[in-house]
Amino acid sequence: MRVVVAGLMVAVAGKAAAVPAGFANTAGRIIAADAPANGPGVSAVVSENGRIVWKGASGRADSAGAPLKADSLFRYASISKQFTAALILKLAEEGKLSLDDTLGKLLPGETPPAWHPVTVRQLLNHTSGIPSYTGKPSFMAEASTARAISTQGLIDVTRDDPLDFAPGTEFRYNNTGYVLLSAIAEKLTGKPWYAALRERITGPLGLNSIRCGCEPGPAVVEGFGAEGRPAQRIDMSVPSGAGALVGSAADLARWGAALHGGKVLKPASYQAMITPIPPKGVSMAYGFGLTRGEVRGVPTIGHNGGIFGFNTESLYSPDKKIFVAVLANSDSREPGADTTARRLLAAAAGVAFPELRAQPLDLKAAEPFFGVYRDARTERRFYAKDGKLFTQRTGADPLEVYAAGGGRYFYGPSSLTYFEVGRDGAGKPRLTFHPEGQVTGIEAAWTGAASGPAAAAAVVPVAQLDLLAGEYATGPAVMTIARNGEKLTGQLTGQSPIGLEAIGPREFRTVGVDARLTFVEEGGRIVRVVLNQNGRTIPFERR
Repeated sequence: MRVVVAGLMVAVAGKAAAVPAGFANTAGRIIAADAPANGPGVSAVVSENGRIVWKGASGRADSAGAPLKADSLFRYASISKQFTAALILKLAEEGKLSLDDTLGKLLPGETPPAWHPVTVRQLLNHTSGIPSYTGKPSFMAEASTARAISTQGLIDVTRDDPLDFAPGTEFRYNNTGYVLLSAIAEKLTGKPWYAALRERITGPLGLNSIRCGCEPGPAVVEGFGAEGRPAQRIDMSVPSGAGALVGSAADLARWGAALHGGKVLKPASYQAMITPIPPKGVSMAYGFGLTRGEVRGVPTIGHNGGIFGFNTESLYSPDKKIFVAVLANSDSREPGADTTARRLLAAAAGVAFPELRAQPLDLKAAEPFFGVYRDARTERRFYAKDGKLFTQRTGADPLEVYAAGGGRYFYGPSSLTYFEVGRDGAGKPRLTFHPEGQVTGIEAAWTGAASGPAAAAAVVPVAQLDLLAGEYATGPAVMTIARNGEKLTGQLTGQSPIGLEAIGPREFRTVGVDARLTFVEEGGRIVRVVLNQNGRTIPFERR
């Protein structure tokens, strides 16, 4: 392990409950299960109170089969945004800018007049309305991404496009915003944004593995796409301050200790970074380069990332003082880095997800619980077909489930969701559903028998499907809807495309995933798609 600044790894204030005994063995099992050694894999780290308590890796680092190591270097992707945000806040602390300064003041010649009212604050929290360059399919083709480009060149990709909305009125995840923040840093410091970052932050902290992927340095592991194929090529000047950093998982843990331990920013700047302030009437969990969330009741602050060949996640629990980072060298593997990171964080916080493994199926034991169950939000069928078990939520596709024993069932190793069956006080069947592994389940009452799947797919004309195709975004996640023949597919950042089956002109269920998509039309234009999954409703705004 490389030497770091003295005291850095014990910098987080406050003593939290210790990571459970035997956590290292638990973490090893999680990594081995989520990242088999014979395919693209992960490097992961867990720290507590600023001290690394476990790190490990599983999978291969390249096409030749070399194993990944705990200190292998990966592309961080959009985890980079928190570094860019911290750099901007550092410059504000130095008096070089104000968060309420506008592009008209800071970059008047580099940006079009329509962008001039946008403030630094709006760039940081994705409320600027500026269109994102990564939302242009023509630019994101390999012919463009494989070539080096300047910061100004990235700005120019969308400079002639209209604003998505009036600045400060909506939230829409936006990579161009972080390119503009990089341009501001470059103009104020007279150096490339990554050089300014190293001078002010990563260098003094001793984070020696972290650099821009556009700079020379030690090799980053090979990234893979779907089915283990080589990933689309991208020159690392293309992600800029929105996603161009590379480094090790361990240095991310050291970064987390420094940032959340008060070693990077003044308290007021740090609070601004982690505090979402949404526009009126808008729901958002995004601060500046960081998002608020929750894992099995444990509040989290973090950010994920997806870039060609890589999928990443970083999570910090302010209550438990636990930091987790998972870096994967595939943009299509399942489970994703986010699932693995949540398993590790929950285990370290003492609220581990159940370790669910498929048991031999006993249809006779399951049969008394077959039927239709209803909770306050939805209806779900539980039934057998062709010797297998399935559930089907209203308007969704049937999903195969696997018995884990003791009346518990789950949806395979890529899912954190499970349910339990039993009987209520009156002796009637009862189903308790745990979406994303929530500790407190959703109780569903038995309402009658179910003999099989329901709701056949509808037929939507191709012309109507074309109106729905496009890119939709919420926070760091982008959902790409594409037409494939006479059907649609949907693809989330870092995941493989999945089929969509129509259950109405604007409603679709996902094939193999218990979720439903509803497209919303306003003024004759499709403006968003709403994902309904596990009792949650998540709007994705059209780019």
